[in-house]
Amino acid sequence: MTGTEPLSPDDRDVAAWRKERRAAHLAARREIGVEARRDLETAIAGHLRGLLASRFGDMRGRSISFYWPIKGEPDLRPLMSDLDAAGALVLLPLVERKAAPLVFRRWRRETRMVRGDWNIPVPPPEAEAMAPEITLPPLVGWDPQGYRLGYGGGYFDRTLAALDPRPFTIGIGVEAARMPTIRPQPHDIALDVILTETGLHRAGPEA
Repeated sequence: MTGTEPLSPDDRDVAAWRKERRAAHLAARREIGVEARRDLETAIAGHLRGLLASRFGDMRGRSISFYWPIKGEPDLRPLMSDLDAAGALVLLPLVERKAAPLVFRRWRRETRMVRGDWNIPVPPPEAEAMAPEITLPPLVGWDPQGYRLGYGGGYFDRTLAALDPRPFTIGIGVEAARMPTIRPQPHDIALDVILTETGLHRAGPEA
């Protein structure tokens, strides 16, 4: 589907079900207390450091796309700063055209951010654009098969389908958002691995 065809009854059922689950997970995430959130973010950042070190070794010169946290997403900006200082090419995703793949622009600790789509801070247009080797999509919900429940815009799946070579994908979420299934559809793309505060969940066949 390109997003322009009318939805079938089955598609409409899945979309409504996902909308309901998305709202429930977002509400639960907003209820996480300050101390619990800090512990959760510390744990996720630690697991992520370990995964990057074991799989990629020295991150100097490697391009890795993070996200700017919104709606209670785990805040990994301290790790972004550390990797930038260590010579990694830290990127952030931007919506520059509706219903098109995301664009990734470089972020530095001194970058003066501007407001992008959904009023999310993003690097300015003059920041260098490049494709990520590693990308960290945030998860509203997730399942053991590696499928991601996002915000419903389809941007991340559209981007993964367009990138060649495909980046190594590490979904970032919370254990409480685990679902038996997100009811994946043909356009959904499974992630390579998922990280929560409890550790690494291997998803893709090559993870």
